[in-house]
Amino acid sequence: MKKSLGASLAVGMAGLQFLAILLVVFSSYVTSERALIRHARDLLRDVGINTIEHSKGFLSPAQGAAELAAQLAQNRVIASHDTPVLEQLLFQQLKMAPQFAGLYYGREDGTFVMVMRSPDGRAEYRSKIISIENGKRRVELIWRDATFAEVGRQLDPTDTYDPRDRPWYVKACKERRTIWTDPYIFFSSQQPGITLAAPVLHENGRVRGAVGVDIEISMISEFLSRLNIGQHGRALIINHNGDVIAHPDASLIKTRSADGTLRFADIRELGDPIARAAFGPLALAGALPVQQETPSQFDYQGASYVSTIMPVISDKLPWTIAVYAPENDFTGVLKKNRTLNIWLAVLVAGLTGLIGLALADYIHRPVRAFAVRTALISQGELDPDAPLPRTYKELGRANDALVQQIVARRKTEREYGQTFNMSSRGMAQIQPDSGRFIRVNARICEMTGYSARDLSQMRLRDLFHPDDPTFVGAIFNTDDSDFAVNREIRCIRKDGSTIWITLNEILIRDEHGKPLHAVLTMDDITQNKRAETQILQLNRDLSHLARGKTMSQMAAGLAHELNQPLTAIAQNADTALLILNEQPDGPPPALHDLRTILAEIEGQSLRAGEIIRALRGFISKDEGGSTALDLAPLIEQTLRLVQAEATEARVGLQTLLDPDLPPVRGNRVQVAQVIVNLLRNAIEALAPDPAADRRVILRAARDGGMVRIAVEDTGPGIAPGINLFSQFETTKSDGMGLGLSICRSIVEANGGTLWHETLPGRGSRFLFTLPVHAHG
Repeated sequence: MKKSLGASLAVGMAGLQFLAILLVVFSSYVTSERALIRHARDLLRDVGINTIEHSKGFLSPAQGAAELAAQLAQNRVIASHDTPVLEQLLFQQLKMAPQFAGLYYGREDGTFVMVMRSPDGRAEYRSKIISIENGKRRVELIWRDATFAEVGRQLDPTDTYDPRDRPWYVKACKERRTIWTDPYIFFSSQQPGITLAAPVLHENGRVRGAVGVDIEISMISEFLSRLNIGQHGRALIINHNGDVIAHPDASLIKTRSADGTLRFADIRELGDPIARAAFGPLALAGALPVQQETPSQFDYQGASYVSTIMPVISDKLPWTIAVYAPENDFTGVLKKNRTLNIWLAVLVAGLTGLIGLALADYIHRPVRAFAVRTALISQGELDPDAPLPRTYKELGRANDALVQQIVARRKTEREYGQTFNMSSRGMAQIQPDSGRFIRVNARICEMTGYSARDLSQMRLRDLFHPDDPTFVGAIFNTDDSDFAVNREIRCIRKDGSTIWITLNEILIRDEHGKPLHAVLTMDDITQNKRAETQILQLNRDLSHLARGKTMSQMAAGLAHELNQPLTAIAQNADTALLILNEQPDGPPPALHDLRTILAEIEGQSLRAGEIIRALRGFISKDEGGSTALDLAPLIEQTLRLVQAEATEARVGLQTLLDPDLPPVRGNRVQVAQVIVNLLRNAIEALAPDPAADRRVILRAARDGGMVRIAVEDTGPGIAPGINLFSQFETTKSDGMGLGLSICRSIVEANGGTLWHETLPGRGSRFLFTLPVHAHG
């Protein structure tokens, strides 16, 4: 679908306005949101610090009171055994500190004095005094009003309380310093509290007893409930073991154990689900308490929250202050303003879009005129050099570029047409579906014998030899964008003759990948194929000749070696017969059989020699006569026969032939056999040699009435003591020692000579001559 430039300009301008406003709105929102989040975290940190200081201020008087009472008892300011005086001192301390739930002093003998706020309502205060008289234990409860006046008194024989067994007493006496216990729920008041204790020592350092203070910490929860942390934020205090000891809702921190006693709720079971989500995972992972202030963000039921965990208050009070608050408490108003600003942006973008539409139409008029002109030029209805109507400078430059492109395209099409028609290679365009010729050049017509008109009515497969497979047509519909064909195939010319061609085809597609046509090139390789056939035939002839010459040489060698013992056998048999015949009375009758046997041995040995000579003559018969030979093409063909062996052995082949080399006279196959054999010997000599320069050079030059051919190599040379041309002597582990002997026989049979020369330094050179062919 084509788009209107005017509409695109209007929509683009409105869209840019809208995006710009949105960018400003969101940038302002993100910046403000980050600032508010930082402010929220600072607020949470301030709440944590304030809670820490409040807790310290709440608990520090208890430490001072306990240490003061211990010092008074230790310095005998009050008699530690004067129970009424000690009770009155503890009463005065309790009355001055409203956060105290009770003060008490336990002695080393088990006696005990405690003053506490009365839990039963009979009076404001209650004292508990445990004394031991004559080995008998006595527990007395005394109720007093605010003036220390006695309201009531009662004995409690069922009370078994012994201060020496209590954790506060044991820990204070053991550590001999002021100690704090972990928070717990007081048994009498059912309120959360903590105990502080200080030891009282004799002059000699022995423990006399311990002073304790019970502090009710529910006031800390009341303090937390009065804190304003946004609209819905909360702060809580978590003990080092995970117990929540203070919370704005004090009823959430107490729960019952399996035995029915009250205890603090763990953060993972607290009735505040948001606090559980914020801090429960840390307790589960054992990450509480933290070592430094730790801010974080988390989500709960689709809402985002910020939280902060403070380090412990002190070593004596390992409490962690944890604070959380919803992000909306700080950014809610900002989000409402963001929505309003977005609607304002939409309104502004709509108005600017309408204005931009009118402006775009005005701007677009010259563009429309330019588009119409371009279409007319493209259709050929308007000359590219026609005057350009008044328009923008940019469109004027675009017109110049368009005209240049049109001229360049026409030039390219003309050059391609000339290249196509004048190419020395056969070229054609064919249809991708049917393989019919669309366009051909003159070279294809020359190669096939058909005219361009004839070929336009034919398909490519009509030219192929009927025994060769076809591969055009439906195969061009493949999805492979790089489809190409490159092969050798036979063609039938119009006159019925067969030629070999190399065929290269590529598939041309349009911008959508649809096949347009196939471009093919054809080259006539008939002469190359004939040359390859001649080389193959030469190779077969050489192999046959090598076998024949080897058998002939073996037969000659065997005849030479066997004729001597056969001759000796015949002569010995003849001598034996002569001796028998020279007897004066003739051979005895008993030796007649021996004479017959000797005569048969002589006859058979002579017959064996005749058979060997006949076999040698039969094998050594020449398979062809001598003719005039052109050495240059013969040498080229022999080099191609050994090229693969040279490449495998990493040996370079080099030829140095005189340009006016005359024809020679000889048997073509036998001469080729000699050259191939010498080349292979040189390659085999270089194969195991580690030298870097590994070359075989074949030279040919006229030498009077002869042509001298030399094969030299850069190998290690011939070892001393080797008779190269002797039969059955070789330097090869798997050789028979007949190669050079056969080569010399062949060369001599063709009127030449074969010899070896040692090169200075490294290498060997084998030379042989052939007579120049005499014309006429």
